[in-house]
Amino acid sequence: QVHLVESGGGLVQAGGSLRLSCAASGRTVSDYAMGWFRQAPGKEREFVAVISWSGGYTNYADSVKGRFTISRDNAKNTVYLQMNSLKPEDTAVYYCAVSTVKYDSRLDSFGSFGQGTQVTVSA
Repeated sequence: QVHLVESGGGLVQAGGSLRLSCAASGRTVSDYAMGWFRQAPGKEREFVAVISWSGGYTNYADSVKGRFTISRDNAKNTVYLQMNSLKPEDTAVYYCAVSTVKYDSRLDSFGSFGQGTQVTVSA
């Protein structure tokens, strides 16, 4: 069973940047798509970004396109989320996730989530 640990969250002013990391352990994730989701207070968890197993395909929520970049290092079993031009509405707990199906990047294939890291953006 895969274990995901996120890091890199914190408090930042609007316009600032943060880089989130997610380290996977328990098994290799190099054959699996990985993604980031977030949940703001009082709201449901929502999709942020996904990257295919090879890194050749990425997709983003409209709200973060052009500001966030997802990447991965399969040698380190790690996925990253570079967040630039942060806005107060980006405030949320950010969760890393991995697909449960090899080579499948569809969002409904994601079934394993980390514990999350808090990102707070002040105005």
